[in-house]
Amino acid sequence: MSHLAFAFGLLGNVVSFMVYLAPVPTFYQIHKKKSTQGFQSAPYIIGLFSSTLWIYYAFLKPDTTLLITINSVGCFIQTIYICLYVFYAPKKSRIETVRLLLLLNVIGFGLIILLTHFLVKKGSHQAIIIGWICLVFSLGVFVAPLFIVRQVIRTKSVEYMPFLLSFFLTLSAVMWFFYGLFRKDYNITIPNVLGFFFGVLQMALYAFYKNAKKVVEVKLPGIQNKLISLENQKLPELKDQIIDVVKLSAIMCSEIIPVVPQLLKNKSSNLEADKTEKNSVEM
Repeated sequence: MSHLAFAFGLLGNVVSFMVYLAPVPTFYQIHKKKSTQGFQSAPYIIGLFSSTLWIYYAFLKPDTTLLITINSVGCFIQTIYICLYVFYAPKKSRIETVRLLLLLNVIGFGLIILLTHFLVKKGSHQAIIIGWICLVFSLGVFVAPLFIVRQVIRTKSVEYMPFLLSFFLTLSAVMWFFYGLFRKDYNITIPNVLGFFFGVLQMALYAFYKNAKKVVEVKLPGIQNKLISLENQKLPELKDQIIDVVKLSAIMCSEIIPVVPQLLKNKSSNLEADKTEKNSVEM
């Protein structure tokens, strides 16, 4: 059993390392564009908190070197991600990131250490309580992809759910499930059952919606061409309407201008007639 646990733990280290490297393309784009582009720092802060919790739990249990190694690597990689995010993020996002980091990874983790160290008997009791904390937190982490699943169903697009990431998360859940099973550590086994379920769900959704984006991309050029042709049809009509308005204004002006002198002429004739009539009356 111990040999099987070591084998699955070693495979779990390899797969989990690949999962930790999944955000590298994202941060390459952030570095290239010198902007966080609307990405959030919360997943990396939560990942750092999860890794520190599992390291603390591993130190309370015997023969958990494989847990310590992968989570130490996870802490290192997540810290790099957070530093890059803070460096390129705008001021508001930077403040929110630092605030969440202090609240979760400094105050929260510090309180867990202090409370379990001073209020709980040393030995197996500490490991049981920390194990339950890790279990509950891991369940929360595995439930988080439900937001992505909801977005995929709503938009019918897998743009924000890469298949490789879903695949390696599922594979990682399988490795750590059997590692915990062979070690009879159900704090590791139970969360990874949920992780496996959501991983399979994400891959199934990817297979179902993977062609949705291509269909949209094929339709867009046709729509654009129709819009362009429609604009080309409407523009001459608009030009003709403008020309007609100009012609109409010219006609109106040509009709008004001759009338004005005629009115002035008639008015001056009337004034002269009135003046002549007035002089004849006085005489």
